[in-house]
Amino acid sequence: MKSNVAFWCVVGLAALAVSAGCEHEMKLASEHEEAASVRSPLTGKAAPDFTLPDQDEKPVTLSKLRGKWVVLYFYPKDDTPGCTCQATEFTDLIGDMRDMNAVLYGISADSTETHQVFIEKYELSLNLLSDRHRKVMKEYGAWMESSISGEEYGRTIRSTFIIGPDGKIRRHWPEVIPEGHAQRVKEWLERLQAAQR
Repeated sequence: MKSNVAFWCVVGLAALAVSAGCEHEMKLASEHEEAASVRSPLTGKAAPDFTLPDQDEKPVTLSKLRGKWVVLYFYPKDDTPGCTCQATEFTDLIGDMRDMNAVLYGISADSTETHQVFIEKYELSLNLLSDRHRKVMKEYGAWMESSISGEEYGRTIRSTFIIGPDGKIRRHWPEVIPEGHAQRVKEWLERLQAAQR
């Protein structure tokens, strides 16, 4: 009996250590995102309007969403580890966000067909917009172009915006760590809404 108790005590301590490690990592991620967000010059500015197709080829126009809170998150590619983590975590919280009069859209350069496959594979409950030519990504600073030895290349900047009912950017994360980000967005949405009451 004593050996069983000792065994479960060791297991329990290991679980606590892992949990503490995760909490520490989440705290560091939050601090990193916060530091980048504070420096963003986009907060307080009008969000650039756009129209993009969702996974069902239905057009979504930002200006038609006035009166609602809008969460836009830009991500590199469907069905990759970080992007899947982010999408599934947002799916878990989307009901709470809807209750807060907020709509959520993910945006990448993937096609509408790829978005559909991604949504079905992971049973996602969110809408994904297709920005094939990266026009919107460029307007929001979510696409970076560089050149090395005269050769052009680019990459998506994983970033998130909370846009107020008036169409202004209320919060911008120019750098995002996927794990736990959805919860941090929800907490900021609560904070921003509480400040308006």
